[in-house]
Amino acid sequence: MRFLVITLAPTLLENEKYYSYAPYVKEMNLWFSYVDEVTIVSPTSYTQKLLKAPFERNDLEVISIPDISFGTVSTILKSIGAFPIICMRLFKAMRQADHIHLRCPATIGLIASFIQIFFPSKKKTVKYAGNWSPKTKQPLSYKLQKWILSNEFLSKNMSVLVYGNWQHQTKNIIPFFTATYRDSEVPIMRTPEFTYPIQILFVGSLSPGKRPMYVLEWAKECLAQGLDIRVHFYGEGLQRPLLETYISQHQLQDRVVLYGNQPTEVVQEAYQKAHFLILPSKSEGWPKVIAEAMFWGVIPLVTPISCVPWMLGEGSRGMLLDLDVSTDVSAFAKALKDSKSLKEMSIQGQQWSHQYTLDAFENSIKELL
Repeated sequence: MRFLVITLAPTLLENEKYYSYAPYVKEMNLWFSYVDEVTIVSPTSYTQKLLKAPFERNDLEVISIPDISFGTVSTILKSIGAFPIICMRLFKAMRQADHIHLRCPATIGLIASFIQIFFPSKKKTVKYAGNWSPKTKQPLSYKLQKWILSNEFLSKNMSVLVYGNWQHQTKNIIPFFTATYRDSEVPIMRTPEFTYPIQILFVGSLSPGKRPMYVLEWAKECLAQGLDIRVHFYGEGLQRPLLETYISQHQLQDRVVLYGNQPTEVVQEAYQKAHFLILPSKSEGWPKVIAEAMFWGVIPLVTPISCVPWMLGEGSRGMLLDLDVSTDVSAFAKALKDSKSLKEMSIQGQQWSHQYTLDAFENSIKELL
């Protein structure tokens, strides 16, 4: 099988080996193990920092396309000039492929979703890694991608893998997931003791989209109400200086620690010691850290976005934030008084998340291919 991947994630050649964004590479290595030939159509340069990892296969065929964006007048003009080149290369690659795999949502994914219409007989899969919720306000380009992909007349022979189980979807929309751990790594069921100090994790980038500043405001209010908590931040980002200033100004140094980016093993050890994970994100697809936290018995405190309410069983496996500091702290303080309910929440989270392993993910990929 000649397997074609079309993605905005850059494919970088270093020391005769191809690299790309690490979580994406980890997933694609599983897809690639079940096909004969692999072609990747993507940009082949990247000027910013990238958490990267090498592909396991060394026989990849990589077709370079320009990156396109519409942030400034100059990038818009460059993108318009690059558009015919991208279309021609995508058309040629699709014509030669047996199986077409699109990574969406993205500008390249939008272009590819139009071009695939000309290949109705070819087998196709789409990994839609964004928010599929019909109720969420999204850019027009995202709405257009979702409309094309879910239109069974325009997107024939296609399976669209989306995060969450949504009502009133076309038959080609398949609820999917992503995973971190193997079946062999499923631990013995943990029953945490909610003794003080309460250990809370934030795992993610220190960027506006993840709202780490809200976590600090929330932590400050918890402490003001006499709750004995410790908050541990794992991740880096542009807002780190703001967080450091806030911590210093409000004398939170003894209660809040910024660890920066840490190896997987370190974060996993932190999960095993924590009681709660807090993640007040603005937008998510499948927030992997939530599933990881529940895997180790940690209770999520998260915003009700994308498929998160479904992941949390509408509140039976975690707590949904209102993003009002006073309301959220009051709800948290009330929950801490009922350790029996918290233990049940932790157990239900573990039972749910232990289903979603890399082995289950790999079996799903086999069926799709």
